Amino acid sequence: MRYGIVGCGMMGQEHIRNIALLAQAEVSAFVEPDVGMAAATQALAPGAAPCPDLQGLLARNDVDALVIASPNHCHVPQLQDVARTRPLPVLVEKPVATRVEDDAALRDLARAYPAPIWVAMEYRYMPPIARFREMAEEVTGGIKMLTIREHRFPFLDKVADWNRFNRNTGGTMVEKCCHFFDLMRLILQDEPVRVMASAGQAVNHLDERYGDEIPDIWDHGYVIVDFARGARAMLELCMFAEGSDYQEELVAVGPTGKIQAFVPGPTRFWNFDLGPQPVPHLIVSPRHPTGPSRIDIPVDPQLLEAGDHNGATYYQHRRFLDTVRTGRKPEVTLQDGAMAVRMGLAAQEAALTGKAVTL
Repeated sequence: MRYGIVGCGMMGQEHIRNIALLAQAEVSAFVEPDVGMAAATQALAPGAAPCPDLQGLLARNDVDALVIASPNHCHVPQLQDVARTRPLPVLVEKPVATRVEDDAALRDLARAYPAPIWVAMEYRYMPPIARFREMAEEVTGGIKMLTIREHRFPFLDKVADWNRFNRNTGGTMVEKCCHFFDLMRLILQDEPVRVMASAGQAVNHLDERYGDEIPDIWDHGYVIVDFARGARAMLELCMFAEGSDYQEELVAVGPTGKIQAFVPGPTRFWNFDLGPQPVPHLIVSPRHPTGPSRIDIPVDPQLLEAGDHNGATYYQHRRFLDTVRTGRKPEVTLQDGAMAVRMGLAAQEAALTGKAVTL
């Protein structure tokens, strides 16, 4: 399988490192307008051909599938260009869109596109979160409350600082949190009906200036989501908490028990002066008889070195590759990606207005 990569910044390069770990797969071509990022990409994939633009990449006969990892606001127009020119299988990074106005384009693509389009929701494939999903229903006896906490580092520097402004990202609740809204729907196997939120910008990027502009991306917040069958979910985000031992914590509670998942952040950010990085694990806490038990879920160090998502990008690529080869439906569809964006936009609106938003 020969991949063309569209956008080779930090996430695009993570995709390249993980494709290199797959059997019978390689990166054959890429598009990256930034000179520094293009040089880094060429070092990662020496045999890959640089292309001047998307159309140049699509004109090549050595590209079988695409990974789109460009800035968020580029995703929909690039998918439309691919659909018009050469509809190859696509793994497109989250968020798949940034605006309510993109919904119609996504519906058209979902209806008419003849090849798989898979939205890259890496958090689904983190080993501790995947195990949490598998066990949660049985442990809890049916989830009534789901909490997701991410305490992490601020937004990283990106090419031309595109991620500093809501007009490019969709806002923090879309850019960062679509992962979590996707997990809520996946874990609860249900649809959201109401979103409430309180969020804002308290610490990060306040001293940055881009011309006359100050970044408007938020750095913390709470979101509560009511689901159709009665379950409630909450997100707690803090992006000035990189000193934490675990970056993600998930908790599901039901009538028979509770299950928790603990996921450390990227290996490259861990302070090894403190010793080894914590091991991802679950805590299972039944109500009767009481007594929590721990299940460690270590991740292959090679996968930790290949990216910042606890091995998830590799497992996602394996499943995407299998989908392309077998013709099965993608596990993360355009509809899934669009709903995660809608939930994020609803959270942005709820936090801005102080009112609950009905979906």
